[in-house]
Amino acid sequence: MELNIINKFHAKEEKCLKKLIVNWILAWSLLCDCCAKLIEYIKDIIFSDHFISLHKQKPSDFTRQRKLPFQTLIFFMMNLISGSYQKELNNFFQTLMGFDVPKRFVSKVALSKARLKLKYEAFVELNRHLVEYFYRHFESVSKWHGFNLLVVDGSLIRLPRIKKIAAHFGAWHPAKGDECPMARASQLFDPLNRISIDAIISPKHIGERELAAQHFLKLLPEDLVLLNRGYPAYWLFNLILSLQANFCARISNTKWKIVRKFFNSGKREKIIYLPAYSTSIKMCRQMGLDLKPLKLRLIRVDLPTGETEILITALIDKQQYPYDIFAELYHQRWFVEEDYKKIKCWIEVENFTGKTVLSVYQDFHARVFSKNMTQILSFSTKPFIERADRNRKYSYQVNFAQALASVKNTIVLLFNRPMETVNRLLHDLLELLSMTVEPVRPGREYPRNHKKRKNFYLNYKPIG
Repeated sequence: MELNIINKFHAKEEKCLKKLIVNWILAWSLLCDCCAKLIEYIKDIIFSDHFISLHKQKPSDFTRQRKLPFQTLIFFMMNLISGSYQKELNNFFQTLMGFDVPKRFVSKVALSKARLKLKYEAFVELNRHLVEYFYRHFESVSKWHGFNLLVVDGSLIRLPRIKKIAAHFGAWHPAKGDECPMARASQLFDPLNRISIDAIISPKHIGERELAAQHFLKLLPEDLVLLNRGYPAYWLFNLILSLQANFCARISNTKWKIVRKFFNSGKREKIIYLPAYSTSIKMCRQMGLDLKPLKLRLIRVDLPTGETEILITALIDKQQYPYDIFAELYHQRWFVEEDYKKIKCWIEVENFTGKTVLSVYQDFHARVFSKNMTQILSFSTKPFIERADRNRKYSYQVNFAQALASVKNTIVLLFNRPMETVNRLLHDLLELLSMTVEPVRPGREYPRNHKKRKNFYLNYKPIG
């Protein structure tokens, strides 16, 4: 009788194990299928006649049969270029054509000429389609209390020392040494899912608030925007609310009289009516916004450092959004700072590959698209990593630096192979990403590293 019980137990255990394996295989299959459909969706856009006609400079461009047609140029640009032109071209075509060794299939001169025919807006549109597809079709998209959490932040980008580039974007003039051409970058970023919803690179003289206003034209009623101390302005808050979105911003203790009074009161929170200040009236009238006072909420947060920060938000319902949730909410803004580190240090956005204004726009937007594609593929492994986390001390996430290295060249094959091969490639790639992880240790803080970043010189590009 005991033997029968043992046999039944092992049979039941074996049945559960088989069911677990079947469910795991099915989940992997669905995951690869979802990513494959995304690849096919973007590929169909790139090969569509409408997309090609919309994003070539002249109707006569890309009409003759060349070794570097429109689609191949797009795929080359999204392949995270970081080395010399010729080396990148040789390796790209080795991957694409299946050569045993790199060959000089296309010259760097031919590439330079082909790039002049391509509008940079092609990558802007591809990123828009990529982001929209992600939020429509991918499961487990993270939200904050039902909101799509977004962050707006800007950063300065160093450009090649070319006169035409400096004339277009502007330059920083140090007390000693030559002028340094600079551009202002800005992005609308999802910190929970690590996606750049919208990215802009512009001349340096255009302010961060003006760029933020361009981002806000894409806001939806379910969006909640986080802003740092450089953004608060009546007209900007009014614009967000007019689009039926919400915001939470850190504000200087001395910004406005109404804020100073709250700071000195020692209260934890207060509902205020923010008037239309004279500095915002002109902008509001240009945008057709009302000038009525805005009903907002001020919140005091005492930081572990002893510093006090003041937050201003449109979330005025104290029961639905209690005081205790706001410190952690504003902390989410830090992830956009980390994203700029990825863009500058890992993707090497300042390692521009051309000497024209057009090439600056192309490089920037192509790399934002590739970063998002890498993040979405990494995001896809989230359920499997979370399942493994049950037996770990810490939660884990994909090592993004390694993910970028894995996606380079693989992305070429994903867009240029039959779907059967694409599914196999995605299975292998996602399996690799799910194993290439690092622990997330909450509460870790390090001082900022202010060491000078390495410069990139057009004549002496890195070879690796």
